[in-house]
Amino acid sequence: MPALPSCLLEPLWDQFAALLPTRPEFAVGHPLGCHRRRVPDRTVFEHVVLALVHGSGYERLSSPGCSDRTIRRRLKEWAEQGISEAVHALALQAYDRMIGLELSEISVDGCITKAPCGGERAGRSPVDRGKQGLKRSIATEAHGVPLGLVAAGANRHDSPLLGPTLEAAIGQVGPLPQDVNVNLDRGYDNNKSRTLLRELGFTGEIARKGVPAPIQAGKRWTVERTHSWMNGYGKLRHCTERNGAVVEFYLHLAAALVTLRMLIRRATTRYRWGDRPTTRRLK
Repeated sequence: MPALPSCLLEPLWDQFAALLPTRPEFAVGHPLGCHRRRVPDRTVFEHVVLALVHGSGYERLSSPGCSDRTIRRRLKEWAEQGISEAVHALALQAYDRMIGLELSEISVDGCITKAPCGGERAGRSPVDRGKQGLKRSIATEAHGVPLGLVAAGANRHDSPLLGPTLEAAIGQVGPLPQDVNVNLDRGYDNNKSRTLLRELGFTGEIARKGVPAPIQAGKRWTVERTHSWMNGYGKLRHCTERNGAVVEFYLHLAAALVTLRMLIRRATTRYRWGDRPTTRRLK
């Protein structure tokens, strides 16, 4: 059974493959004039998607035609080239062209997951007895489409990550409109967050400390739903990567998949064909 349906895997691979540099099947400068065949990028990509969905180690996902070392080496190359971030930006452009991004309402929030191997984006988790954890800060539009992502240690507070998260969103979709309202939870209830929103020209709907959340949940529930969607990928729930670029590669790849799912779901009802004319049965 495939890790993803073909309606998601094929368009994702088409955009992913278009960004890959062209390389020969054999090494040109090999001293003996021969070398092993290069493992196709499509084969490695399918193993990477399996790792993202199931969260298993590369040793378990490896096959006779693609070793775990090949997966790690190719994944590091793709992460350094920023391919998944570019694919996420292309998915956002397609969604904006077909459905339309509603950037007047933006929600930002963080989510803490496990990172047992530590690494460049890990830190002591305050909700997991001081074990290593990863914090994922996401900015979403009105319907929950992920715009900007920032990875940091679990011991980082949400408020200092507000600026980098909004900058990441602007880098993915371009300049935001002037009348933007940012929905935040009580973790951002401080003067620093309000000053930042004022400098950017945004208005903020921030939950107050000491007030029960259900009374003033407002429009922030969309980012909570997006976090739950992204936690459906095993590599994000239980991140074992130590390289910060690889961690961000998986985050943007998952965000591209979430965007594609929302695009297909909303386009099905908006662009579906009309009812076919019924034909009478001859007696």
